[in-house]
Amino acid sequence: MLHEPAVEVGIENASKKKARLGVWFFFLYLFFYAGFVAIGVLNYELMALEVIAGLNLALFYGIGLIVFAVLLGILYNFLCSKYEDDLNTKETEA
Repeated sequence: MLHEPAVEVGIENASKKKARLGVWFFFLYLFFYAGFVAIGVLNYELMALEVIAGLNLALFYGIGLIVFAVLLGILYNFLCSKYEDDLNTKETEA
């Protein structure tokens, strides 16, 4: 039994743009995550501060990081699909 890809793989026109976007998003997330870690290391008492609706800063910031990561993933998928569609359209027109 031969296992082959379901879709024929061709030239990836948007790989450089997608890689650049992924690295940019990584450093953007790293900035916010480093803030979380810095607060936890340098001023851990601040994490107990009540922020919204009885949630302390640690829980609010942690959930915020998770939601931010999911939103970045959705945005990355949307933008990469847009890059691929735009570049593939230009390739077929040329």
